[in-house]
Amino acid sequence: MPSREALLRIIEIHSQVAQLGLDLAGVMSLSVHGTLELVDADGAAIELAEGEDLVYRAVAGAASHQLGVRVRRDGSLSGTCLRQGIPLICEDVDTDGRVDLEACKRVGLRSMVVLPLSHQGTPVGVLKAFSSRVRNFGNREVEVLSLMSKVLGAAMYWATRYGRDDLFHRATHDDMTGLANRSLFMDRLRHATAEVERGDPPIAVVLLDMDGLKHINDTLGHAAGDAALIEFSRRLAGTTRESDTVARLGGDEFAILLTHAGSPTTLEATLQRIHAAVEGAFPYMDRVLPLRASMGASRCPEDWRDATALVECADMRMYEAKRTRQGRDRTGPMPLEPPC
Repeated sequence: MPSREALLRIIEIHSQVAQLGLDLAGVMSLSVHGTLELVDADGAAIELAEGEDLVYRAVAGAASHQLGVRVRRDGSLSGTCLRQGIPLICEDVDTDGRVDLEACKRVGLRSMVVLPLSHQGTPVGVLKAFSSRVRNFGNREVEVLSLMSKVLGAAMYWATRYGRDDLFHRATHDDMTGLANRSLFMDRLRHATAEVERGDPPIAVVLLDMDGLKHINDTLGHAAGDAALIEFSRRLAGTTRESDTVARLGGDEFAILLTHAGSPTTLEATLQRIHAAVEGAFPYMDRVLPLRASMGASRCPEDWRDATALVECADMRMYEAKRTRQGRDRTGPMPLEPPC
């Protein structure tokens, strides 16, 4: 039986899940972080089944850099767990033929426990905890995480009452703005960088940080801040192509994946157009609120060929632009791409 402390923590997580309501991405994030608290694990993840793959849609601990990563159902312990619908333990990846050994080595895991997640009676994904140590999991961890998986499965049901397709939409999109979330953005970015390696045209990552959202929240309340976020999102979506991906990464941070980014000169013109489109006041009740943003961009393959490195490069340039902007006159030109 799980310990009293573990049961109390699961009850607490269940209460927090109920408060999150239909925010499935938030529920999954809470669950993986709760998993790290309940068992002695280095990392935890929720993988959802999409076609022939399982995709990391929520991550914690040592799995943090795996968000959006895809693994094949065939040849992985997660895929076997999903197919059989029962919890599975791997004591040592080096001697377990059910695992994707290459994927395990990339993360640095040696043992893991995987439990199926069901939606309306159908397995749709797995909850996984892993360790860098061999033989780290046993029946106790299975019992504890089985309770967690039931809480998560129930939350999936209530968050997706309108059908299976809604499960994946809620898992990959931001509830407030309807834009892609960080998980879907990283998934598409990794796919796009792989296509560039195969000879596709260059791509670009653009990161944007809303300036002044905290001031709006503090002075007018969060309803006004939400209105600013929604308007900012609408403007971003309206200035991109259907082949591009616009995402809200969290809080006041947004990202765009530009396919077919063109030459550096073409990209610069695109960035100036996006910047001009998102800035400017908008009416809110009896007021006019300003919208401003700092932005930075990186290109593949010129800057980096790795998805995470591209985001980090764009992020660095964005914050350099923000610092430069805060220290100069508002009407001056905005440097978009200091070197990484």
